[in-house]
Amino acid sequence: MSSLAAEASKKILLKGNEAICLGAIAAGCRHYYGYPITPQNDIPEYMAAHLPALGGTFLQAESEVATINMILGTSASGKRVMTSSSGPGISLMQEGLSYMAGSELPAVIVNISRSGPGLGGIAPSQGDYFQAVKGGGHGGYRLIVLAPHSVQEMYTLTMLAFDLADRYRTPAMILGDAIVGQMKEPFEATPYDSATTAEKPWALTGCAGRERLHVKSLHLKDNAIEVHNWKLHGKFERIRKTETRAESFLLDGAKIAVVAFGTAARVSKTAIQWARKEGIPVGMLRPITLFPFPEREVFDLAKTVDVVLVIEMNTGQMVEDVRQSTPLHDRIAFLGKPCAMPTPEEILDRIRALAGRKG
Repeated sequence: MSSLAAEASKKILLKGNEAICLGAIAAGCRHYYGYPITPQNDIPEYMAAHLPALGGTFLQAESEVATINMILGTSASGKRVMTSSSGPGISLMQEGLSYMAGSELPAVIVNISRSGPGLGGIAPSQGDYFQAVKGGGHGGYRLIVLAPHSVQEMYTLTMLAFDLADRYRTPAMILGDAIVGQMKEPFEATPYDSATTAEKPWALTGCAGRERLHVKSLHLKDNAIEVHNWKLHGKFERIRKTETRAESFLLDGAKIAVVAFGTAARVSKTAIQWARKEGIPVGMLRPITLFPFPEREVFDLAKTVDVVLVIEMNTGQMVEDVRQSTPLHDRIAFLGKPCAMPTPEEILDRIRALAGRKG
């Protein structure tokens, strides 16, 4: 992958973590700071090898705490900037992410999630769902969270993440896991086409010839912090209304609907296709945005099927958002596989059981 342009017109075999790097570079990111942690180390390795030749900056920080504050400073200058980490590293970034959300600063943060809590292990997991979609740090804020389920989406959703972060002046997160990050599959680099203006009149680029600008999260006068919180809330509500994304997969005539994201959704597709061959009417709704969550889509879906089967690589996190999206809780079933990938066979067995079939 020494020549990005030469590979743009053909399919190649590529790792998911490397696809994130290609998407970031295509979107104009020239600044990356990070700290090593498995299973995302391909990302800083790739950026270290390629950014300098593009006139960019790579810096291995002394910690994840330092990393996120470097991200904050670079973002305040109006530059596109990214970091990546996993598990404990993302936890250490939470204070800085809160400061960035409060200061309305865009950036892309990649979490190639691993098992926890604590040091846990390096096995794939979706146990960081709560942390990602509920804010993670202090104060009332949200991150835009995108969940790719293929190498191709690791690329396209990274480009989208930069656009959404700039459009709404807020951090955006790519929530992957060790499987989609480490696996290789055919990939094609599609052109980057941004619908977001490159102008950032709020950026701190020096005040010669203009009034001073302030980027801050501290509001002490009168009720300024309340006003600011309502402003942020309004922005998050606009994101809810306009940026929800989900994929419908074989839902026509479905009586059982799987709801899964990321790698769990990828594996579920195989089981669903097997079940369809057995005559079981099953399909899937795959949230692509975890925040904003596709609440309306789940609400409408739950009214038309007998069972909504939520599948996650954890003990049950997204299932809470599914329950909040519909009053029909008696139709919701759950299959959890913490710190491991469910097999297509396990998912098929559960689908058969819900359909009243014997294995």
